[in-house]
Amino acid sequence: MKSPIMRIVLISTPIGFLGSGKGGGVELTLNSLVSGLISLGHSVEVVAPKNSKLHESNVRAKLHFVEGEDQISWQHQNYNSPVSIPDNSLLVGMLEKGLNIAKHADVLLNMSYDWLPIWMTLNLEIPIAHIISMGSESSVISNLISKVYAKYPNNFAFHSKMQANDYPFIKKPTIIGNGFNLDNYIFQDSVKGPLAWVGRVAPEKGLEDAVYVASQLGEKLKVWGFIEDEMYASKIEKSFPQGAIDWMGFLSTDELQKELGKCRGLLNTPKWNEAYGNVIVEALACGVPVVAYKRGGPSEIIQHGKTGYLADPDDKKNMLSYVEIIEKIKRQKCREWVEKNASADIFANKVVNWLNKVMHEYK
Repeated sequence: MKSPIMRIVLISTPIGFLGSGKGGGVELTLNSLVSGLISLGHSVEVVAPKNSKLHESNVRAKLHFVEGEDQISWQHQNYNSPVSIPDNSLLVGMLEKGLNIAKHADVLLNMSYDWLPIWMTLNLEIPIAHIISMGSESSVISNLISKVYAKYPNNFAFHSKMQANDYPFIKKPTIIGNGFNLDNYIFQDSVKGPLAWVGRVAPEKGLEDAVYVASQLGEKLKVWGFIEDEMYASKIEKSFPQGAIDWMGFLSTDELQKELGKCRGLLNTPKWNEAYGNVIVEALACGVPVVAYKRGGPSEIIQHGKTGYLADPDDKKNMLSYVEIIEKIKRQKCREWVEKNASADIFANKVVNWLNKVMHEYK
């Protein structure tokens, strides 16, 4: 049975404007979700930082801009850090605007991993649902999620089972995976191309391990992504022979998929439990097999020996051994997995079913 049309107000990440790359995977997830929700006939309004841009396929979504001071990502704070809200807070401004718009909507969907929107769940009559985009990165946020969960057990959704395991008090987590507008990704059969790495350039992403693997093969590693930590990037460059890294910068989805599809494999080297692993699915959608460390969301996405390989965590030599046999992976199988498991429509349907449960709690 088709779900009734929903009016959804979506709060973006306060870490950076959409299109900047600062928001990491949340930016891509938001665009994919908006695309899927619109294709299902739902009404979507997005509250985001000034200068944000949605993908051109999302022109039917209304975009509201807010100015203010960016929030610091919890990835770059200590686990026991206190909550910090800057003057002229972007997060506060986005929530104020979102709540005002949501007076005439069915549900407010929060995509920012931060204390304030979760706390507000206990103090408002408007249904607020939260897509949690990280594992447990903050003691104060995890404790608050536990408190809110006791009253509203349906209000939180996670991208993977491994991510949800970081919140052991949630006994039956809602797992929504992720989804992608596959019209934006072209399949390419480039079995002889270079090796690729995609992501924010920051210590928790483990780029140095991927450079090691490529250099052992006598190859340059193509690196796409926003350089979040310049000192970290410089340190890696100095640790390897000159020219070991081909810095390609941060590209839009359209530009990235054209170049990524030419590569014979993607290396994924996180040092932490990724909630999902958007870049892995982007690569698979282009037909590019992936070799990743077996931790977090990627371990649930990659079918070992079919769409790529899962290496022992932090074992660069084990990863190298799998890269050496990556041509055994049939690229068409990579694309087929995404079509069956991670399209924007599949993702949006999961989210809609979840939001219906959230809204039912408030009736």
